[in-house]
Amino acid sequence: MRILLWHGYLLGGTGSNVYTRSLARAWSLAGHVVVVVCQEPRPEGHDLGRATVVRPALPDRLLPVFVLDEYAGLEPRLLQDLSPEECSRYVEANAAALREHAPADLVFANHVLMGGPVGAASGLPFRVKAHGSELEYSMRGRPRLEAWGRESLGRAEATYVGSRHIREVLEEVVGPVPNVLEVPPGVDVDEFVPEERGAALASLLEESRRDPPNTGGADPRLPDPGNAARLEAFLAGERPTIVYFGKLIRNKGVHVLLEALRGIDARAVVVGFGDYRAELESLAATLPEGSTLFTGPLEHRHLRHLLPLCDAAVVPSIFPEAFGMVAAEAAAAGCAPLVARHSGLAEIAAGLEEEYPPLLAHLAAFESGNADELREKLRELIALPAADRDALSAAARRAVEERWSWSSVAARLLEPV
Repeated sequence: MRILLWHGYLLGGTGSNVYTRSLARAWSLAGHVVVVVCQEPRPEGHDLGRATVVRPALPDRLLPVFVLDEYAGLEPRLLQDLSPEECSRYVEANAAALREHAPADLVFANHVLMGGPVGAASGLPFRVKAHGSELEYSMRGRPRLEAWGRESLGRAEATYVGSRHIREVLEEVVGPVPNVLEVPPGVDVDEFVPEERGAALASLLEESRRDPPNTGGADPRLPDPGNAARLEAFLAGERPTIVYFGKLIRNKGVHVLLEALRGIDARAVVVGFGDYRAELESLAATLPEGSTLFTGPLEHRHLRHLLPLCDAAVVPSIFPEAFGMVAAEAAAAGCAPLVARHSGLAEIAAGLEEEYPPLLAHLAAFESGNADELREKLRELIALPAADRDALSAAARRAVEERWSWSSVAARLLEPV
């Protein structure tokens, strides 16, 4: 097939960015011709298989977003704050880029808005992946955007959701739409694998030495300067290690993790960027010295080696999540995820619990926002005998292999509808 894969944003970081680049790689390596239409300025920095990238110019450099972040050379503005005229110009600029690369067997567009309208305006057969952030952050409670999403999805061949939770949210926000199919996101089970500690640490430090310059940490989308030396010092010794990786915004609940660390003999690596970082660093400063390390954002090339060095990956989100890809990535690397039990994360927890030894199944999840319960489960997890930790690691890996590999996900998204 010839597939035009539309994504309004970048290809690095987490969430829909990782989803897009992973699909591009899986489809292209399966023999399809894939053109990714997105705003990534450095596509050569990502493994896209044989896919190519096109970056359309945006009218007035205006980029509709659901959460305000910095985008070099662009003017991000919340989708709900754009006028109908600004939305129309954005849609047409992106639809024109798709038509320019026609013919195509399929346009696969990310996000109900703006993916639905862009796909519809292209005049090509299209399917839409609802990620959830657009529904919760921008569309819910805004009749104009809800109606626009409903109209656009009504013209799509199919709309994909990553979990039962997002199916429910989609119907709550836009109403009934035809051909909604549930296909969870995937994990590259060949990239994220368990790794011996010494080899993992050496590889992590080597990758960190390859980081691009980021003088003074001026670019929040790049890893912090000096991470190789900082990680080497922080990860020295055998102290239990916990990791969080994702956006540093309040809704992700990182403050719940930091509160849970009080009274635990453990250290935490906090990976990511966002407008809540300074407040989180202030909160971390009240913990014992040497308890936390903030690294800025890291790519898969770092995370694949960091995760095997950690005893647990906490996903403490206090806001609904479409799925919980970071938890699945951690599990694939043999790092036991501990997730807030709600929305799409609850489905991750359920998959883990089915594989975990029965007496340890309760260590997959905790009540959302409950720092006390998180603390007790972390304390129990890091105190497990080595044999039990190994059993959890193997079970977590098995859950991913059987449920969430990218090759199977990519194939399901191209099945006839």
